[in-house]
Amino acid sequence: MAQATGLLQHAQIEIDWIGASEFEAYRAGGPRLRLDGDARSAPSPFDALLAAIATCAATDVVAILAKQRTPVTGLHVAVEAQRVAATPRRLAAAILHFAIRAPGTTRAKALRAVELSVTRYCSVRSSLLAEVSVTWTVEVSERSDQKRETERSEGAE
Repeated sequence: MAQATGLLQHAQIEIDWIGASEFEAYRAGGPRLRLDGDARSAPSPFDALLAAIATCAATDVVAILAKQRTPVTGLHVAVEAQRVAATPRRLAAAILHFAIRAPGTTRAKALRAVELSVTRYCSVRSSLLAEVSVTWTVEVSERSDQKRETERSEGAE
């Protein structure tokens, strides 16, 4: 495949049918990811999309906070999503709920890291249709034994 100017070639992804609605996806020589179209034995392709958005954003958040010398010691993202009712039932909106443990960081810095990640750096989010709303909430704690704070910061594109 010819590469257009300004584009980077991504590694080829392949899938193999396992049976029923189950498949394995992989890069040549790389780890395999099992997917189940019925979400019975593995995440569905749509689940994998939501996980990809959250993982992409979380990866950037970890990197941004590390650069601020407030390394993350714990991070959890829960994703709420809405789909369009009509086929092909595409993603309509998603809310990423971040719970970040990063000693020394502030709520403002954590919120800014999430905002930058979702709005500027996350290539998965940027690959979605522009009308798909992706918003977020952020909870910050400093210690693993500290209860989550009930105050939340929220953001939107």
